Amino acid sequence: QVHLVESGGGPVQAGGSLRLSCVSSGDKYSSIAMAWFRQAIGREREAVAVLDRDGSTTYADSVKGRFTISKDNAKNTLYLEMTSLKPEDSAMYYCAAGWPGPMTRLLRYEYIHWGQGTQVTVSS
Repeated sequence: QVHLVESGGGPVQAGGSLRLSCVSSGDKYSSIAMAWFRQAIGREREAVAVLDRDGSTTYADSVKGRFTISKDNAKNTLYLEMTSLKPEDSAMYYCAAGWPGPMTRLLRYEYIHWGQGTQVTVSS
């Protein structure tokens, strides 16, 4: 079992930046993909960024060039650096872990471990 705890969310003005963190604990899988998803009120949970087992990254089109996913293995921590934030980025952000295929990295059902979420609110 993998336990994920997110932090770093909060209110921010449009154009600002935030860094989300996700600390993992529990079973240490030798290789697992990590991802950030988000869910706004009344909308489906959608993938934001994926850091796959080989170090490759995948981003949703809406955040390319603005968000960066990274990991510090020594700290068991996944990060999401968010810049140039927009009001439409407001959502609950979730950390997830799993074993997606190369064509299914952005699909929610590929991830079996989830954190409790951290809220990001961007005001205009």
